[in-house]
Amino acid sequence: MTDQGGFDLGGLLEQAQAMQAQMEAAQAAQAEQTVTGTAGGDKVQIQMSGAGSFLSVHIDPEVVDTDDVEMLEDLVLAALRDAGDQVMELQEESMSGMEMPDIGGLLGE
Repeated sequence: MTDQGGFDLGGLLEQAQAMQAQMEAAQAAQAEQTVTGTAGGDKVQIQMSGAGSFLSVHIDPEVVDTDDVEMLEDLVLAALRDAGDQVMELQEESMSGMEMPDIGGLLGE
């Protein structure tokens, strides 16, 4: 379906649908992966799904010091950030393989 200006609306819609399908497939594949954020030499570990859901927390009893709770809080926060960073990397990797539509070809250029 091309209008008088040479714009292929049908082609644009087709490419948008293909791109949406690619995004959904990439998100599904990413959601099935897991990452583990760590801190304190792996003494604190937080596991997340590729979709960003927290799955588990492991804290080595060796780092539990009732006189220094702040250190444990810092380790947990660092492990959370590490896991979050890894999920962001998964998202970037899954989006990098996607093909962008050729808008120039749709405009009759």
